[in-house]
Amino acid sequence: MTEITCVVDSKSLLGESTYWDPKAKVLWWIDIWGPTIHRYDPATGRNDTWRAPEYLGCLAVREKGGLVLTMTSGFYFFDPGTGAVEPIVDPEADMPDTRFNDGKTDRQGRFWSGSMFEAEGKPPAKIASLYRLDPDLSVHRMVEGIGCSNGLAWSPDSRTMYYTDSHTSLVWQWDFDAATGGIANRRVFLDLSAEGYIVDGATVDEAGTYWLTVPFKGKVQAYDPKGKLVTSIDMPADIPTCCEFGGPNLDTLYVTSATLRRSPEALKDQPQAGGLFAIAGLGVRGLPLVPFRG
Repeated sequence: MTEITCVVDSKSLLGESTYWDPKAKVLWWIDIWGPTIHRYDPATGRNDTWRAPEYLGCLAVREKGGLVLTMTSGFYFFDPGTGAVEPIVDPEADMPDTRFNDGKTDRQGRFWSGSMFEAEGKPPAKIASLYRLDPDLSVHRMVEGIGCSNGLAWSPDSRTMYYTDSHTSLVWQWDFDAATGGIANRRVFLDLSAEGYIVDGATVDEAGTYWLTVPFKGKVQAYDPKGKLVTSIDMPADIPTCCEFGGPNLDTLYVTSATLRRSPEALKDQPQAGGLFAIAGLGVRGLPLVPFRG
């Protein structure tokens, strides 16, 4: 039986970027607008936090220790022990109307993060991109013409990459070259325009099922590799934002959510909105995420 529990009632403005560290057995996640880095330990229920100097995008554990992350102004290393932030590269330094957003490591230890348009008072523009940061710290623009990068995930065999632009109702897939990190043969995997859905964060389980969050509709859904809907879960918050499997057996799906600066009156029917949720009893297991190898 599926059970949904709010494990951190954080009231996050924009929770995102779930990353389970199988070695430390903790879940890293963020509040983009907080801007706050979180580390949740399910064994103790403790949730530690660090304040970031800019809006955050996403994060991953680094093989050499600490984290790699993106903020508004590009890629950084972060040391939780000291709170030190070390810049790596800002590939959009000349673009004031974008910031970095969703991303994660591929199964070979490269770190990917995409940007999004965010400029108050201006009409949306598809000027953002998806980038790949290699272990040698070289950065590569992989996809262009994006409004809001999201939904990044890879199939268990690393032959397929999934990605979405949240300014559309489409999820795309590419052929993925695990050896080089190259992508080719872009095509539509899901077209959710009939449902009126956009997709936010996503992950893939060990069977290759693609799990995604549907913000503003309060749903987490799962689609098999052929694009067939196999699971739909109604969440206790209307803006679920990102999901990842964690726990000792990788059988708990952690889901972040957002309040988006709405008033208490607007949130009165969802008092745990903005919290971190754990979904148990799904009967599936995820795949361990790989640390950044740079």
